[in-house]
Amino acid sequence: MTESSALKTVDMQRLKAALSSLRAEYAQKKPFPHIVLEDFLERPHAEQAMVDFPGADSDQWLHYKHFNENKLGQSKLELMPDSIAQVIRECSSAEFCAFLSELTGIPNLIPDPDLDGGGLHQSARGGFLRVHTDFTTHPKHPTWQRRVNLLVYLNKDWLDSYGGHLELWDVDMQSCQAKIAPTFNRCTIFTTGTDTFHGLPHPLTCPEGMTRKSIALYYFTESSGAVSQSTYYKPLPEDSGIKRLL
Repeated sequence: MTESSALKTVDMQRLKAALSSLRAEYAQKKPFPHIVLEDFLERPHAEQAMVDFPGADSDQWLHYKHFNENKLGQSKLELMPDSIAQVIRECSSAEFCAFLSELTGIPNLIPDPDLDGGGLHQSARGGFLRVHTDFTTHPKHPTWQRRVNLLVYLNKDWLDSYGGHLELWDVDMQSCQAKIAPTFNRCTIFTTGTDTFHGLPHPLTCPEGMTRKSIALYYFTESSGAVSQSTYYKPLPEDSGIKRLL
């Protein structure tokens, strides 16, 4: 992905100025390191990206619909509107990756040029994603260990009653330790590994025609000892025996 000094989708000066406090907050959050950044994108750009976000009826979406998830995904940068492609390019820049490394304490983070599993996500009423840990290595680069997830939400007028909160669970899957609503221009960044359980396990109850929209980016580090594990789903404590088996 190319960088452009003309892109001003993220106020890097503001983020860098707050880096010391953000880094401390990130490290101490439970159940695993994470942070929520409000007004992440410059407001006009966030507004444009929301307007340009492809509708759920577009033929560019891949449909992920099975027992563990019900959502739409799109990872082809060339099909995305310019306003969204700019966000992805800027958040893949050397400057932004350096900021992420400072924030998370994970040096030499690498953006994913293929957006594998990431890109754009969209869920309509009834959509969900069961609690899971992510695939741990890049499909095309077996020495790339997945380390950080970044999510940007583009949902105006989103009510708590609609659900769709990102839930972060403890390693024993006994309780949800944090819930993050997918509100407009909110960014969530979190460390990902073999014990960072997260998801949106409860079906959305938003009105018909309304969707939960997000941009998802994943970051890696190069490691000769990278451990490969597929996406690993876990049942909720209240799930029935049949659900646990599935």
